Amino acid sequence: MNVHRSAAVLAAAVVIGTAAPAVAASPSPKPSLPSGLYGSSDPTYDGVWRQSLALIALYRVHDQLPAAAVDWLAGQQCANGAFPAFRANPAKACDAKLMVDTNSTAVAAQALSVVGGHGGAVTKAVTWLKSVQNKDGGWGFAPGGASDANSTSVVIGALITQHTPVSTIRKGTKSPYDALLKLSLPCADKGAFAYQPDEKGKLSANADATAAAVVAARGTNFVTARADTGRETTCADATALTPARAAANGASFLAEAVAKDGYLKSALPGAEDQPDYGNTADAVVALAAQGAEAARKPLEWLERNSAKWAEQSGPAAYAQLILAAEASGADPSDFGGTDLVKRLAASGPKQVAASQDDDSGTSVWWVVGAGLAAGAGIGFLISGRNKRKRP
Repeated sequence: MNVHRSAAVLAAAVVIGTAAPAVAASPSPKPSLPSGLYGSSDPTYDGVWRQSLALIALYRVHDQLPAAAVDWLAGQQCANGAFPAFRANPAKACDAKLMVDTNSTAVAAQALSVVGGHGGAVTKAVTWLKSVQNKDGGWGFAPGGASDANSTSVVIGALITQHTPVSTIRKGTKSPYDALLKLSLPCADKGAFAYQPDEKGKLSANADATAAAVVAARGTNFVTARADTGRETTCADATALTPARAAANGASFLAEAVAKDGYLKSALPGAEDQPDYGNTADAVVALAAQGAEAARKPLEWLERNSAKWAEQSGPAAYAQLILAAEASGADPSDFGGTDLVKRLAASGPKQVAASQDDDSGTSVWWVVGAGLAAGAGIGFLISGRNKRKRP
């Protein structure tokens, strides 16, 4: 999770036949940053993702959602309902050269579903996602790309916002859960999920994909995932695999993976012994959602060790930690001595007291507590989603 989303965007560009941006000999000038955006780093590959996570995290703690931040996110949507990773000029209509993707669209739909007044935008986003559903029932990062566990899981999260059973949303006879369960490994492989099959059709355990898939298979998303109890966390093979069974198996894999050190290790080449903070935070959410006591150890490890990573990484990292704390019943305002909520809020626009009605006329803005002063943004090393295959 601490690999730049640019890897996914560039890979998607190859898949859909769009020329990938050339690597310049010297750094190109950073785009002018919109005033409503969280973070101070180049948003080209992650603007919508980090903005959406920031708004969801602040909503989860009942903090104020700055109108400027919400407006910026809503303004990124194309007329067909899709979202790109970043749209530098929202006043210009989207065209075929602008690359939209399922992940940005799905996470934006989840964020806009909780801010009020954007029900139409959420419906348009979900409608577009349904229109690019693959024949196996899942989604890839780019429209038409091979289905993967991460993309399918975040889209399931967006579908949940419509309060329609995910199992009924089908491409032919296949539902999103059909695609997800095809990537579930048997208990001989510890019950993990694969990101997607390799060139030979082989599935390999992937911690990032497993954390995402457990949350989706449990029928939750970024907005709703929280601690549960009484759920099974052991691995057991089943003739007829269900989402609930696959979620338990995946949680069993994650529990074993964090049992020794309290964190997931990086899958980057040459970094086998280094902690992966973002994936560890996601594993905490997944384990908590499955009711696994094993969430406690990685949560405590993050409380002790994640402050420097979050400071260097920016709003998406603070949002991930808030979601991990929220899902586990910890206090994000005192997370190992760090007020994650204050740090996240300071990386975005100042809140201006306001209210906004949703499409039915009922106010659903969460306006709780005093506004937090906006400070200078901090550097960003994306902790968004690593679309690369992990060993």
